[in-house]
Amino acid sequence: MTMKYELIIYWSEVDDSFIAEVPELPGCAADGKTYLEALQNAQTVMQEWIETAEELGRPIPQPKGKLAYA
Repeated sequence: MTMKYELIIYWSEVDDSFIAEVPELPGCAADGKTYLEALQNAQTVMQEWIETAEELGRPIPQPKGKLAYA
């Protein structure tokens, strides 16, 4: 499954980790000690988010690309 959702990755001093958020998938976020680890973890979490939504019969947003508030 190709993930075409926008990712926002930033450093969090509080968490001492990189945080990767997927704004189009509510509550979908991951972290990692490196930028790459956060990215890889986000890809896993996006897939799990979509699989769970499918199992529950919930709508899955279509990727919109760059968001206005990003």
